[in-house]
Amino acid sequence: MVEEFRNKFLSETGYKPYICKICGERFWSIIPRETCPDRPCSKYEFLKKSYPRMKTLTYDEARQKFINYFIRNGHGYMDPYPVLARWRNDLYLTIASIIVFQPAVTEGVVDPPYNPLVIVQPSVRLEDIDNVGLTFGRHLTSFEMGGHHAFNKDDKKVYWVEETLRYAYEFFTKEIGVPKENLVFKESWWEGGGNAGPAYEVLVDGLEVATLVFMKYKIVDGKRELNPVLVVDTGYGIERIAWLTQRTSTAFHSIFGNLIETYKNILSIEEPPYDVLRDIVYELSDVEIKGIDHIRKLLREKGFSEYEKQLIEAVNLYTLLDHGKTIMLMLSDGIVPSNVGEGYLARLVIRRMIRTLLRLDVELHKLEDIITELLEKQALYWKGIFVYDKFHRHLDYITDVMTIETRKAIDLVNRGLRIVDKIFKKKKTITLDDLIEIYDSQGIPPEIVAKRASEKGITINVPHDFYSIIAARHGGSRALVKEKEVELPKDVKEWASGFPETRRLFHENPYQREFTGKVLGIKDKYLVLDQTIFYPKAGGQEHDTGYIFFGDEKIAVKRVHKTGNIIVHELEKEPKNKTQYVKGVIDWNRRYRLMRHHTATHIILGAARKVLGDHVWQAGAEKTLEKARLDITHYKPLTPEEIKKIEEEANRIIDNHIDLRFHMMPKFEAEKRFSLRIYQGGAVISPILRIVEIPGWDAEACFGTHVQNTSEVGGIKIIKAEKIQDGVIRLEFIASTRLPEYLADLKEKVDKSLKILGIQHGDLASAATKVKKTLDTYRELLTMYRVNMKKHIVEKAENSKVDICGLSLVILKEEINDKQLYKSVLEELSLKKEYLVIYVTDKLIEIAISPRKAKEQGLDLRRIVEKLRSIGVRGGGKPDHITLRVDDPEKIIDYIISLLREMICKK
Repeated sequence: MVEEFRNKFLSETGYKPYICKICGERFWSIIPRETCPDRPCSKYEFLKKSYPRMKTLTYDEARQKFINYFIRNGHGYMDPYPVLARWRNDLYLTIASIIVFQPAVTEGVVDPPYNPLVIVQPSVRLEDIDNVGLTFGRHLTSFEMGGHHAFNKDDKKVYWVEETLRYAYEFFTKEIGVPKENLVFKESWWEGGGNAGPAYEVLVDGLEVATLVFMKYKIVDGKRELNPVLVVDTGYGIERIAWLTQRTSTAFHSIFGNLIETYKNILSIEEPPYDVLRDIVYELSDVEIKGIDHIRKLLREKGFSEYEKQLIEAVNLYTLLDHGKTIMLMLSDGIVPSNVGEGYLARLVIRRMIRTLLRLDVELHKLEDIITELLEKQALYWKGIFVYDKFHRHLDYITDVMTIETRKAIDLVNRGLRIVDKIFKKKKTITLDDLIEIYDSQGIPPEIVAKRASEKGITINVPHDFYSIIAARHGGSRALVKEKEVELPKDVKEWASGFPETRRLFHENPYQREFTGKVLGIKDKYLVLDQTIFYPKAGGQEHDTGYIFFGDEKIAVKRVHKTGNIIVHELEKEPKNKTQYVKGVIDWNRRYRLMRHHTATHIILGAARKVLGDHVWQAGAEKTLEKARLDITHYKPLTPEEIKKIEEEANRIIDNHIDLRFHMMPKFEAEKRFSLRIYQGGAVISPILRIVEIPGWDAEACFGTHVQNTSEVGGIKIIKAEKIQDGVIRLEFIASTRLPEYLADLKEKVDKSLKILGIQHGDLASAATKVKKTLDTYRELLTMYRVNMKKHIVEKAENSKVDICGLSLVILKEEINDKQLYKSVLEELSLKKEYLVIYVTDKLIEIAISPRKAKEQGLDLRRIVEKLRSIGVRGGGKPDHITLRVDDPEKIIDYIISLLREMICKK
């Protein structure tokens, strides 16, 4: 038996273990029970009961009661983190409160800010998105997890099973007012985020209100290993606590209150009468509902068929409420919809929200306005409440994004059928993997594919949990991102790992140009010292170069690597003199240019965020000698005005002569002081973070070298801005002494352009204006030329036309080098005048006829190609237009005409 299930508290409190006759699981109850009060073994009995000591709590009050209880019991309070898990490299979204502390705290690398602590963490899980609404509140895409956590180490035991059970028992019986006879603890097991452990599910009359997990294992290569920290990981459902105390017909009524009536009025829909709805929810609470069709069947079986339309509308209403809250959470935390990562998941929620509105028969042209109104009402409803207060502050960004995404979705609906038709030409059967691929690559919902398939007599079964499947495939998790350590051989990394941490002189004084270091080890051309001023390639910044002096022997440093906390110098060759101490000198001009470009990158990021909005995050960066680049998250291409404004803001910060500050700070202190925006370059799993701050402008966890004052950057010029993928804009820019180099190069190009235009001196814009005016005149002349030439060629061709069994044939033999003229002539003769046209050039023969005439004559010109292959002629095309490649066209023209005559006259 699991040790954590041998507890004293429950036994001493009067609980006894029982085995559920339905699910076979073991649970603890004060009163004898044959089954556990958990679905599907029990219905939502709490809906039918009254609890004399229980006070009705609003959503807000339930949250605060939970927090206050644990603060009174010695827990430090932590503010919640965003739902965008930027402090993690292995997750896109915050899916539970423990995510805030994995793996740094749970593996003992970092101490928590408080121990024990309490946090109420808004979380987003999309793996059950298709169940939202159908289960009347048991499933939500966003929810609040109340967590009290304790982190037990060998040298510090905080609390474990007994105390955790006592907290749960006292909270629900004394604070919430649940009779102890109605409170049940069910034995379970939990795994997630790389950890695992035994758990107790806390149940009240059919409703699971909390899970108490004892994380004693970590999962390594699929196997369980004892965790260095024993973690109490609890999850109290704040929405469920509010639902339990209010006992509303659905959880949505306890969460959204009068917003439900607002939505009903906007959408012109109705729910079933309140008491009827309550009865329906109760009757269906022990059933695993599998889609809308299943719920229709259940309503008929349970005697509620007359309320079918109202209930289906209500399910869609609840879905809209949930998805609206979730997408506002995601967007207000800075997610930009895209085709990858967290952006993909945001778009998934948006498109399912749009699909739900279409199910309610909202017309396409009204979608934008309806969605904007629904979200504005959500922002107003949540104003001043917990983390949701930020909805109204980011409402402009949210509605702008939703407008763009809605238009994209409408476009998909309009062109989706054409795309689907092309797919059906290639594939006669469509599998689930095909549906997922179509959705991922084209954005076309499976409902459109299925509907089109039915029109063609093809049956496609779209699983009711389709969106849950793709959410699970795309992303609660992602592979851990590690900085790539370029070109350092594995054996060298293993060798270097045996040395103590290298002292980083480049951080202590980035202006230091030479140093003396003690040799710790040499392996071929690789060198490890006790300290160094040589910066390794890291954080998007190029490594330093320079020289190491082994006595009189001078050897170039080709590259510098970082492996763990060790700096490895890659030399041009293995040193002959194995001295104990060496002198190192860096290429200062290279270093200083990189420092300026790196600081410029921080300045540009702050400027982009100020101009474009708080949703801007770094999506990638590189700092080289020639230029720097910064990839930022943004939902639409930049305008010239926005680019200019970013550049102006950046140069304003340079002119403000701001001293940079460098801090070595504990992780949680840095996060609290500077916010989670410090993780622009990805998560840093370390107890101490190096923070580079431009006061009042930008602060980031950064390993790179920087100048001491913004004025040293000199100036910034954005030389390129382009969209490189959905939701990501790339900015390329130069700084400092690269500016005169860039201007000199630009002047050289201008002078060259003026020379080409025949102007020795002057303004390029004026010269270009004159050239354009001349070109416009020539274009007019060219148009007249084409009209006259076309008329001449067409008349000449018509004069030589011959009749083939009622069909006029014309032969063009003059070379037309003007493609536009050639196309116009061919269209005039074949499409408008409907002649059969043979166009002959030096090595090419084209034959064309209008599609209507080809169909009328039963003519397929591809048969000509087949006939000519036997004599070595290559070619191909369509029934009404073919192209033949021939060494000597004149030799086979008569043969082709005879073939055409045979084909036409046979008819």
